[in-house]
Amino acid sequence: MAPLLKVENLRIELTTRKGVAPVIDDLSFELGAGESISFVGESGCGKSMTALGIMGLLPEKIGRIASGSITFNGEELTTASDKRMRDLRGNEISMIFQEPMTSLNPVYTVGEQIAEVLRAHQGLGRKAAWEQATELLDAVRIPNARGRVGDYPFQMSGGQRQRVMIAIALACKPRILIADEPTTALDVTVQAQIFDLLNDLRRQTGTAIIMITHDMGAVAEMAERMIVMYAGRNAEQGPVEQIIDHPRHPYTRGLISCVPHLMKVLTEERHTLTEVPGIVPSLSEFGRDQCLFASRCPQVTQQCLDKRPPEMAFADDQRSACWHAEDI
Repeated sequence: MAPLLKVENLRIELTTRKGVAPVIDDLSFELGAGESISFVGESGCGKSMTALGIMGLLPEKIGRIASGSITFNGEELTTASDKRMRDLRGNEISMIFQEPMTSLNPVYTVGEQIAEVLRAHQGLGRKAAWEQATELLDAVRIPNARGRVGDYPFQMSGGQRQRVMIAIALACKPRILIADEPTTALDVTVQAQIFDLLNDLRRQTGTAIIMITHDMGAVAEMAERMIVMYAGRNAEQGPVEQIIDHPRHPYTRGLISCVPHLMKVLTEERHTLTEVPGIVPSLSEFGRDQCLFASRCPQVTQQCLDKRPPEMAFADDQRSACWHAEDI
């Protein structure tokens, strides 16, 4: 079966004061209908930029798709017109943005904001759209949905606002839902509720989910497959369980070791917090012909500094871009 979304050799460039930098560098992956996949990595590694590239929402004048392909249901999106992308956004591909308080309009009720999407994309009348907005609030488990549909965003808690964002994203029954850090600033209990809600909605509607996060625990909770990104590149990808049990990239191992409950055996040194030393390189360093994780890697060799590592394939559809992947 052909994938619902296919990204091949994608390169996204940003124009900065220091020149043009490849914020996404040769990224490839596939997403099937009803599948869940997570992009994981530190801030600045390119996760959100990948999502904006898929949505056709790259920053004007400074961002562009330099090469590669993005196909949705067989349709090439990199060459699609602005009108076509507007038709797809919210209708076929929806996105939940990081901070619901800044994404929701404070002067309109949540019901009006959901109904607006339904009127724009589904052609519903005002009354029908309002009724469906109420049903969507109920579907995302907001208590007394009929009484809360007329509330403004400031009258809702952070978890409820996030549920409103999910309702807006699901209003037109999209085939792909992109969730960019959907549980940021929410407490652990509410995070678990949001994850359960997204998983239930995926099973009920068949919507494929791309989740963007820096939290390996969230990946283990939500996704079937994962892509570990570093400095705009794919460091490792494959089934979640396979990668967590057998990481092939030092960066992946570092991320997993930061979350004790993901480790099978808690050794004596796990009584102290583990961290990945150093920081992500600056954007001006992206694109260099070497391993960009080399300066932070405990297993670095001269080969890592001389040449960019190729992506190696392993069992169970696991792929890793590390010169020493076979030895890890």
